[in-house]
Amino acid sequence: MQFDDLRIFVSTVDAGSFTGAADKLLLSKQFVSRRVMALEASLGVRLLVRNTRKLTVTELGQEFYARATRILAEVADTEEAMSARRGDLRGTLKITAPMSFGISHLSPLIAEFLVEHPAVRLHLELSDRHVDLIGEGFDLALRIGALPDSTLIARRLGELRMVACCSPAYRRSRGEPATPADLHRHACLLYGKEGRTGWEFVIDGVRRTFEVQGALLANNGDVIRDAAVAGLGVALLPRFIVEAALDVGELVTVLEPFAQSPLPVNAVYPQHRQDMAACRAFVGFIEERLRERF
Repeated sequence: MQFDDLRIFVSTVDAGSFTGAADKLLLSKQFVSRRVMALEASLGVRLLVRNTRKLTVTELGQEFYARATRILAEVADTEEAMSARRGDLRGTLKITAPMSFGISHLSPLIAEFLVEHPAVRLHLELSDRHVDLIGEGFDLALRIGALPDSTLIARRLGELRMVACCSPAYRRSRGEPATPADLHRHACLLYGKEGRTGWEFVIDGVRRTFEVQGALLANNGDVIRDAAVAGLGVALLPRFIVEAALDVGELVTVLEPFAQSPLPVNAVYPQHRQDMAACRAFVGFIEERLRERF
């Protein structure tokens, strides 16, 4: 039995398929399948039942999965402890972040971090879905917006300035809201979970939420921005997403006298990762760089 076969088997069970494990590990599907078969042969037991539709984990496979997961975690913790004692960073850091924010803010910083810490391996997944950090084995998530109650640890990295805007064509045809209370009469383009619960403005120093409705709800700000440029309604988005469109006149701001509540940016990680040196270093690095940008 080879040690790497443990990682391949655990990844296969987590992904539910050889293809998913191969994509995650950057290996071929055929190689993953062969290594799992070799692992079963070395153990003399059947770990997975294969059919044309899915993989099923046998009872012995479930027991082996639990043991293999613990072994991999202990090895990772040992590597982490030894690298911390040496004063350098090494190991694998698995991170998830929203798509638009990751491309515009995080992407240029990733290379800088890896140049400073060449022994760190970084797995970055950009996705606008809500990732289950513990269930999917992520060490860290960067999240925008209010956080639900959970056992995860959150560290505030900064805030994103929000801008209410629409296209010149929409403003000509529908006018613009004079106050946030007028938004219920307008087509609004809804971004993320804040779009479902209403838009928040600060009125006379008090935060108030105003009901909004519209034909489009999306968890990606670029989609909402493009719909606003097309004249489909009023959008409330982080400024970095709409700045270029505002600069060239594709969008115009509305409700300028009313301050929009900013969206917080948080680093979120499981409690068992708070002592992980690479995780702490990355969060501190990102916090410092984003403070310069915000």
